[in-house]
Amino acid sequence: MRAVQAREFGGPEVLVLGDLPQPEPAPEEVRIEVAAADVMFLDTRLRSGWGTDYFPVRPPYVPGGAIAGIVREAGAAADPSWVGRRVMSVTTASGIGGGVPVGGYAEQALAKADTLIEVPEQVSFEQAAALVHDGRMAVALFERAEVHPGDHVLITAAAGGLGTLLIQFAHQAGATVVAAARGRAKLDLTTRLGADVAVDYSETGWPDRVLAATGGAGPRIVWDGAGGALGETALGLVADAGRFLGYGAAAGEFVTTTGVERAKARGVDVIGLHDLDADFDAAARRALAQVAAGTIEVVVGQSFPLEQAHEAHSAIEARAALGRTLLVR
Repeated sequence: MRAVQAREFGGPEVLVLGDLPQPEPAPEEVRIEVAAADVMFLDTRLRSGWGTDYFPVRPPYVPGGAIAGIVREAGAAADPSWVGRRVMSVTTASGIGGGVPVGGYAEQALAKADTLIEVPEQVSFEQAAALVHDGRMAVALFERAEVHPGDHVLITAAAGGLGTLLIQFAHQAGATVVAAARGRAKLDLTTRLGADVAVDYSETGWPDRVLAATGGAGPRIVWDGAGGALGETALGLVADAGRFLGYGAAAGEFVTTTGVERAKARGVDVIGLHDLDADFDAAARRALAQVAAGTIEVVVGQSFPLEQAHEAHSAIEARAALGRTLLVR
């Protein structure tokens, strides 16, 4: 089978398409013919050699932790009725809150049978692959935030896969949504999806625009997908006794402990990924149902064939990607 390997740590050019043996499922696994694989920001960081203390990847390896496709083989202990069904799943090695996102950039990939979610005909494989991580996380973050009509909400990295879903959830809940992103194309996307105010955080003075949009009080809820200095600034904007949910590091790193301590002193409820006590599979199914019903749009901004995996990574690292980035067959 064809698969993309990171042959060594380095730039996007280390991603090379080649032939590998077809993977054979263990007793509780299935083999999936991959139609679409998610390309995450984390994939680009791991490929560069970052985070090996937390994610034990060593070249050569096949990146990618989220896939959608058709089950072609079930292991001896897996339910054989999965064969032939349309599914989305994390790969065997991957998982929410643990594991390593590997194995997905390939024509065939393995997944545990108990992580499979059936994909209805109304949902494309591309939409499904984009929802594997973002759908479940967006629902979990939205429900934990407890958004009420009239709330002011700030979303950083708002034009990414998770941000675009959160904009729609908050808009439907009756909140005033302030979307922060970089560049006109991303800002236009956020307003099309329901953001009331779009702020370019590459421009000086963007925090003042956020405060103006919230009547000077600051947003009651912040969903931070940016992290780093941008996330630190967003944390400082949260209204007293508000809620800050940090889930990403698109700017390079998560917010610092010092910033969190200052926010907590103002009564801000600071919630990280590991604080989300959610049934992620149920959350994924709720997101999938909304997409199938046409009430939520999945934004797949760019898709690449396997042989252009390096270009997918380059687009993400150049901050040029809108919504989700996928590899498709």
